[in-house]
Parts: sequence; structure tokens; C-alpha cells
Amino acid sequence: MKKILSFIHNDFEDLELWYPVLRLRGEGFTVHLAGDMGNHVYVGKYGVPAKSDFSFDEINAQDYDGLLIPGGWAPDKLRRFHEVLEITQSMMKDGKPVAQICHAGWVLVSARALQGRRVTSTPGIKDDLINAGAEWVDEPVVVDGNLVSAQKPADLPFYMNEFLKLF
Repeated sequence: MKKILSFIHNDFEDLELWYPVLRLRGEGFTVHLAGDMGNHVYVGKYGVPAKSDFSFDEINAQDYDGLLIPGGWAPDKLRRFHEVLEITQSMMKDGKPVAQICHAGWVLVSARALQGRRVTSTPGIKDDLINAGAEWVDEPVVVDGNLVSAQKPADLPFYMNEFLKLF
């Protein structure tokens, strides 16, 4: 059984967290949510709650087969935790599937994990990704090796199809 880690913090984009989590669980994956506090309820942009299973400092990236990073405003908070950056760097370095959508690219920018990578995101952070060394393309979903990126909630079905193909 594959184990996936998803980061969580307040103001996550509700659909960009829950659609992937439920889809993966429906496919038989174990999905754990990690926040700066374990066993804590975080609230999405539209009021949907999500409870963390673990805190960032309880996570060993080697225990997981992939990483989900939801968008919303949470990525701007997530990228401030050194554990988040270390986990992201480890997953990218090991070639494990990593999925980021909308504003989630900010986490990869801060992890210095985008140099030479082809990605998409919400157009609002396009310049940030380019300045981090990525090639930004205006496409709904982009796959570059182990990295899957998408622009917005409407892209979720296609985004998850591509993420699942990596397993």
C-alpha cells in the first residue's frame, strides 16, 4: 500500500486538498496530513476543516511514496517551515511523485526545487516560478519527471490522473 503525505495549514484551497485526498484514498492509498501541529484542525479558505495526523517534525520523508501540496493561501505559510522545505527537497531529490497546484508552487520555490523544471501554476505566481529557474507554461496540467503541476480546481481530475500514473 502506497503512503502519500499532504501538507496542511489554514487557508488551504478546500477542493485542492480534499479532492486529491479522497481520490487517493478511493484508489487504496494511505494519505496523512501534516501541519505545524499534529492532531490540529485547520480550516480551508471556504470553511472546510481538515485535521492533521502529524506535525511536520514527526515526518520522515523516507516513509512516504509521494507528496501532495494543496494551493490556496496555505503555501505562503507552509514555505516558512524548514521541515516542509526539507521534506520537499528530499522527495524531489529521491524522484518521488510530487503534486502541486495553484499557489503550491511557492513551497517548491522556497525549497529551491524548480531549477530547470517545466511547471504551471496560477498565473499569479508565474514570475516567482520563473525567477526560481522554472520554465512556466500556460497549460492546465504539466508533468515533468516526478513533478505534476496544475493551475486551478477545475484541473483537478486531469491533475490527479497524471499524479496516479506516476505510481
